Amino acid sequence: MRDLRCSRVLKVYPMTLNGWLQILLYCGIVLVLVKPLGGYMTRVFNGERTLLSPVLVPIERGLYRIAGTREGEEQHWTSYAFAMLMFNLLGVIVLYALQRLQAGLPYNPAGMAAVPPELSFNTAVSFVSNTNWQNYGGESTMSYLTQMAGFTVQNFVSAATGIAIALAFIRAFSRASGKAIGNFWVDMTRATFYVLLPICIVLTLVYVYLGVPQTLGPYVNATTLEGAQQTIAVGPVASQLAIKMLGTNGGGFFNANSAHPFENPDAISNLIQMVSIFAIGAALTNVFGRMVGNQRQGWAILATMGVLFVAGVIVTYWAEAAGNPLMHAFGLGGGNMEGKEVRFGIALSSLFAVITTAASCGAVNAMHGSFTALGGLIPLINMQLGEVIVGGVGAGFYGILLFIIVAVFVAGLMVGRTPEYLGKKIEAKEMKMAVLAILCLPLAMLVFTAIASVLPSAVASVGTSGPSRRMRSCRSSISTGPMGCSAPPIPPPKRSMPGSARTRPSRRQKPPQWRSRSTISSRYRTRVTRSTGPSSSGIAAARRQPRAASAGSPP
Repeated sequence: MRDLRCSRVLKVYPMTLNGWLQILLYCGIVLVLVKPLGGYMTRVFNGERTLLSPVLVPIERGLYRIAGTREGEEQHWTSYAFAMLMFNLLGVIVLYALQRLQAGLPYNPAGMAAVPPELSFNTAVSFVSNTNWQNYGGESTMSYLTQMAGFTVQNFVSAATGIAIALAFIRAFSRASGKAIGNFWVDMTRATFYVLLPICIVLTLVYVYLGVPQTLGPYVNATTLEGAQQTIAVGPVASQLAIKMLGTNGGGFFNANSAHPFENPDAISNLIQMVSIFAIGAALTNVFGRMVGNQRQGWAILATMGVLFVAGVIVTYWAEAAGNPLMHAFGLGGGNMEGKEVRFGIALSSLFAVITTAASCGAVNAMHGSFTALGGLIPLINMQLGEVIVGGVGAGFYGILLFIIVAVFVAGLMVGRTPEYLGKKIEAKEMKMAVLAILCLPLAMLVFTAIASVLPSAVASVGTSGPSRRMRSCRSSISTGPMGCSAPPIPPPKRSMPGSARTRPSRRQKPPQWRSRSTISSRYRTRVTRSTGPSSSGIAAARRQPRAASAGSPP
């Protein structure tokens, strides 16, 4: 009865129609936004008049005068790159200083202490580079001023920097000469004031309406039903949440990120956040098509991204809905809900995971470490691809352009023609630069992973001691399964004492449950053959009456 109960597997929750409808709704909204948003961004970066021009043009020109540049002044690619690097270097210094001095600065109602030097440097580099990797709990480490003037500002300018670099790549393909590719200061200013800031103002108001906090007041003290005191963290969450998603930054105000109810209250806010992640990255493909004079090129790139994205969603959703087969063996059916929020379920958690890793956004509404092996493989593949499936704002687009250059070069060689893309010849120099840029990612991952694997401080920071501990715990859970489905314990081997004799188990004797019958009979056959020879009569006689073992003989 126990074996029957162990082998009975409950019904597995399949992928549902409701889940697929939510995925299709999301894809449809993103596709609908591509053309209007792409057209608007094209007019902005071409210097054409838009709906916001009467309000923003005076501010824009005033900033140019302060910066000492002019709207029509073009830069060589070296000057463009130098301006970008110097601006972001200054951002690292300012953000580092803000964290180190936050204990004595205003807007610190919780009395947060100064951030340690190592963590300050790590966080500054992370946010300036649009990585937004967090090694801290936001509500327990950072003051309101650091969150607003530090992280939120960098969320804007790092995203604007990515858009500016993407525009520089687009102009290089669309112009006859690549000597002048635009002005970094103009591109970044327009990306911030015309694209990111207006959309974020609207999103902030929507998030506040949906229940996301936006306040400079202190943390709230509440009394639970048991009479205990609890501190509820609040703050300027909605404003940071808007640019965190739209700029594919991902650094959350709270430690739990978008799994926190104050940062992602319901399914509507979850849908808005997912659409925000892909909106600008998908629209940049349309900007590319418009600027090079062939919109089909932009749609072709978006279609390539879409095929990879949909394939990843299908595999992840199927793997998470199928659940863990080890749990099914114990009669515990259902999908894998470990590490997921009940208000989102498996479908939206799987979709969010594929979106955030495809777009290089660090936001999460479920814990990826709790995904199944196959379900967690897709987010890992998305990151290892360089996050070019839509990718971060700007970064994903110029990332996939590198693969396009390599593909065009290889295709040209295969057909025996000079490789060209949009009228630009792809020669040895371009290939060397493209391959070097592509190899930067795997080289960085492999080299620094190897260093982290041998450094004592890095090894000590790992939560588990390695795969052996996980294998032992898994093996232990299987051998002592729940609900009475435990396998019998393996007794220690009996040792024969000197002067005693023991007989070998009979062929008719029921073998132990932890050994297969074929294994015992094969061992029997070998032993009998040694004693009686290969004749079938000897084997049959030995099966009817087992041979006694002498004292001290090996089993």
